[in-house]
Amino acid sequence: MTIVPRRRPKEDKAIDYDSLLRANARRVFSEPDPDRRLTALKELWAENGVLAENEQVVTGWEAVSGSVGALLKMLPPGATFEADGPAAGHHGLGRLRWHGVDSSGKPLGVAGTDIAFVEDGRIAKLYVILDPP
Repeated sequence: MTIVPRRRPKEDKAIDYDSLLRANARRVFSEPDPDRRLTALKELWAENGVLAENEQVVTGWEAVSGSVGALLKMLPPGATFEADGPAAGHHGLGRLRWHGVDSSGKPLGVAGTDIAFVEDGRIAKLYVILDPP
């Protein structure tokens, strides 16, 4: 019997999943200004990118921005989303664990994982999976 050592999946060197998904958490999901958020979306997302959340699925920069804006209005002013460690990914699929904090850095009690399908270096689909309360 021949034992073949397990190899780690080949790294996708063309995509920096950590930078892309952290920028998305900071510049899109934590950005209250609609104009700055839309600028970030145009840099980080495919034009017809899909955002899939528990209650809705939206497509396109404007719709994603609107969904994020509605989310931010439900949170205390200055709330942001911070990464829980580095993002990881390969073969066009990345994930980032995150949690929400208020303007003083105290946890908001919301956390989850973003699962992103990345095409041509941009987010094509993002599934937001919330942790149970």
